[in-house]
Amino acid sequence: MLAQDEADIVACIPSLRRYARGLTADRDRADDLVQDTLERAWARFSMWQKRGEIRAWMFGIMHNAFVDRIRAQRSRPEDSAGDDVPELPERATQADRLEVGDLDRLLQRLPHEQREVLLLVGVEELSYQEVASALGVPVGTVMSRLSRARERLRAEMEGREVVSKIQRIK
Repeated sequence: MLAQDEADIVACIPSLRRYARGLTADRDRADDLVQDTLERAWARFSMWQKRGEIRAWMFGIMHNAFVDRIRAQRSRPEDSAGDDVPELPERATQADRLEVGDLDRLLQRLPHEQREVLLLVGVEELSYQEVASALGVPVGTVMSRLSRARERLRAEMEGREVVSKIQRIK
């Protein structure tokens, strides 16, 4: 691995941490996810084709690691009991902190597929094509998930009931 390649991976760490925090809403689990992502990236660096940006490749690795963890939790439901523990009230010192906390709670209510796309496009500023590449889905799926995520957030913030407009046609 070249020194520049190593520097490029290290430069991704702040973005990876932000994305992991958005996915997990827990600092320790986010740090574990970033660590797992970096270990996978170092181990599989020879597989990177050097087409496109390394950030998208890294986010793809993180996406796969996150999905693997969700699947593992589903197979061990007794380990996920802590997810339903109510949060202790915390006295806020600023209105901004309250708003960020509210936004974080709303983000966590989104299905993880929508949350991933929203974070990668809105926070990490990846293009639709880069997000599609990172998540292994078509660009149209990225656009659809982003639209649904935005609409759901908007409805939740306005206190409206979220109505699904998707209908199955047989």
